[in-house]
Amino acid sequence: DASDLLGTTRDVIAVDGHDELQPNALGKVTGAVDGGGLLVLLTPPLEAWPERRGAFADSLAVPPFDLDDVTGRFKRRLVRTLRAHRGIAIVDLERDRCEADGLTDPAPRLATEPPTPPSDHRFPTAAYEACLTADQVDAVAAFESLRGTERAVVLEADRGRGKSSAAGLAAGAVALDGEDVLVTAPAARNVAELFDRAGALCERLGGDAATVDSRQIETAAGGSIEFREPTAAVDTLESADIVIVDEAAALPVATLESLLAADRIAFATTIHGYEGAGRGFSVRFRDRLAESDHAVTDCTLVEPIRYAAGDPVEVWAFRALLLDARPPVDQLVTDATPETVEYRRLEPDALLADERLLREAFGLLVLAHYRTEPNDLARLLDAPNLTARALLHDGHVVSVALLAREGGLPADTRAMMYEGGRVRGNMLPDVLTSQLRDEAASELVGRRVVRIATHHAARSRGFGSHLLERIRTEFAAGSGDDDDAAGVDWLGTGFGATPGLLEFWRENDYRTVHVSTTRNDASGEYSALMLAPTSDEGRALHDRHADWFVRRVAALSSDALDDLAPDVARALLRSVDADAGPPLSITAHEWRVVAGAAYGPGLFDVDPGPFRDLVVRYLVDDPDTVSLTDREERLLVLRALQGHGWETVADRLGYHSTGQCMRALGDAFCPLVDHYGPDAALEVRARFVDE
Repeated sequence: DASDLLGTTRDVIAVDGHDELQPNALGKVTGAVDGGGLLVLLTPPLEAWPERRGAFADSLAVPPFDLDDVTGRFKRRLVRTLRAHRGIAIVDLERDRCEADGLTDPAPRLATEPPTPPSDHRFPTAAYEACLTADQVDAVAAFESLRGTERAVVLEADRGRGKSSAAGLAAGAVALDGEDVLVTAPAARNVAELFDRAGALCERLGGDAATVDSRQIETAAGGSIEFREPTAAVDTLESADIVIVDEAAALPVATLESLLAADRIAFATTIHGYEGAGRGFSVRFRDRLAESDHAVTDCTLVEPIRYAAGDPVEVWAFRALLLDARPPVDQLVTDATPETVEYRRLEPDALLADERLLREAFGLLVLAHYRTEPNDLARLLDAPNLTARALLHDGHVVSVALLAREGGLPADTRAMMYEGGRVRGNMLPDVLTSQLRDEAASELVGRRVVRIATHHAARSRGFGSHLLERIRTEFAAGSGDDDDAAGVDWLGTGFGATPGLLEFWRENDYRTVHVSTTRNDASGEYSALMLAPTSDEGRALHDRHADWFVRRVAALSSDALDDLAPDVARALLRSVDADAGPPLSITAHEWRVVAGAAYGPGLFDVDPGPFRDLVVRYLVDDPDTVSLTDREERLLVLRALQGHGWETVADRLGYHSTGQCMRALGDAFCPLVDHYGPDAALEVRARFVDE
């Protein structure tokens, strides 16, 4: 398993690509080869290799497509890079000849000058003497900024730059000073190098007084370094003076945010490597970190440790897998407007032929999404169910969307899915059919927006909305992909729900029909599914699922979704079609209970049911005539929908007492009684209010 090589170094690694070659695996093993070592790639004849189909290609043949529909463009491009890059020898065993010797002239050379410590350093000199590059010295020095309060350090580096070693040296220096360091990472193996370097420093300076093992180090000064799994680390932040998070990009955003409760914390993350293949850190968490009270010190390590700068194998891997893909430079798109851009279908053959266009489009997807990986490059080029659309300004990518064809499944496949079978590559039909028990849902054809990204230099100008509008016009008119000449029935999307994203999709006429009952492992968020119907059949599909969602959401809110953030819950219900769900069905007696709690001495706790139904209807309707504050709406969600106790709600929303919280809830229901209440409710109001 290629994943077992993460965090390790080998002199020689052989990869057999005859039956299968996963791009992700190739990236992992390439990064584990030491400087001067060999990466041996065993393949069929390069001319024939692109036409071979293995297990990975089979994974791209999602129903209703089969293996014959999967292309070999990724391998054709890979072969092209093998033949073009220096440092790569190509030996044809069948013809007994060497096509290229792979020699480099001159050979890359490692730096020979040892780095010097900063003149004003506070950590022991030995910590800096153990550094192998000037970048490592800078990284260790960055940790000295954690001596203050509300401080954070961010270390970023490609693989092999000594990031974890620098963190280990800093951790050792802190522990030798008598402070406690809490270390966390996705797995214990991720911090092996950190503990090795920290342990070596502590043993050198602390002698026999230092106690060292793979998960815990104790020093004579009373300091310690301890590893804990992320969940346990969140629960023990107060016991540590400093927290170090290694391979932060591989942790869920929600976990990273919880770790921010630490006063002094450092995040180390891989930029292009595979310990942290997710992009949550740079895409979402960076914004959250900037909004926190922490003063942030950034440090990027560029100089390699194990091999020379410009190492030919690393250069090849970055090019072949587009690990260094970037969108166009800012100046090329700064002047773009929705009126100046061109809408274009990015054909895979065109991307294969135009390296710049491919790098710009894929680079934009990488920077804008936390889960883009090399396997996605192969999917973009070879998968028959994926297509891309983009807005171009003077030929440069401003905004790009990746679309997946879903649905249109034959009856036997639909039945199999309904009976519990899994069907790859059909996320929305799968959920609607298997979880929500709608076998007919997977018969209709749709397009799911898998990714959408806009260049950071052109954001807030409406490009994302403009791109979605053009996509909808194209597919609704039946002018989309050749296999769907009659058009599609729906456009859809699924994503980790946040208020901002829900509002964006709502503004573009997508409406929520479901929310997951568990959090996404990568984003740490609940996933929302939204539909934008483009045919009468698609409208019927949307309407019934929107109706079912409104009917069940109240029960979900006090059960599986009782920890959903109130602002997400508010945005989620407001993103449902206002016509969805049944009309309010509250009896006259229940209205008297609600109105009595709002205007009189009645109690919410007597019968929470009608209060809950009223809150759901209010948030879905979002009537203009009712004006509640954000705090009041959060109160409605936390107490009426999710059923949290009075003390919990009062504490979360900053009420001085449970009594004040109770009175505030009653006040929040007053405008709802005024807007929705029948005569029975208004009669109760009249007894307590002088008109």
